[in-house]
Amino acid sequence: MLTRIRKAAIVATSLVTIAMAFSVSAWAQDRADFSLRAIDGGAITSEGSRGKVVVLAFGASWLPLTRNQVEAIKKIADQYAGRGVAAYWVSTDSENPKSKNFVADDELRGLSQKYKVTVLRDPDGAASKRLGVDQLPSVVIIDRQGNISGTTGGLDPNADLAKQLAVRVDKIL
Repeated sequence: MLTRIRKAAIVATSLVTIAMAFSVSAWAQDRADFSLRAIDGGAITSEGSRGKVVVLAFGASWLPLTRNQVEAIKKIADQYAGRGVAAYWVSTDSENPKSKNFVADDELRGLSQKYKVTVLRDPDGAASKRLGVDQLPSVVIIDRQGNISGTTGGLDPNADLAKQLAVRVDKIL
């Protein structure tokens, strides 16, 4: 009788351990892990952004809807200034001059100055892949604890992206 109880306890303990391992693994997958270079120097990282809501809009300078996306990020940055929200436009354009998708920092700096947004670079797509971005344009929202709160892929040219993002940001503030 005692052996059966011990076996049952061992099985139960094993099942709990396995369940905990899977839940920790799932939790880790929702964690945002990124490091992106700002075109004006420095890096924006997931560790350095803890405590803030972060909105990352991934795109490429040659995409027709880039202007819409950048304008929306500017509106979000202005609307939530001083409220612990950081909004960035992330260029996935190549840094390799031999690439057909090459864009120099100076060109991106012009975009940044024109729209008054902070531009980050992800030329090899490493950060976008880790954050689950599978198409351009896309937006990733990260909560104050560093978890991915939401992602959107594609962009409706007739929709008000800033308003859509504001609804999502308000929910996690």
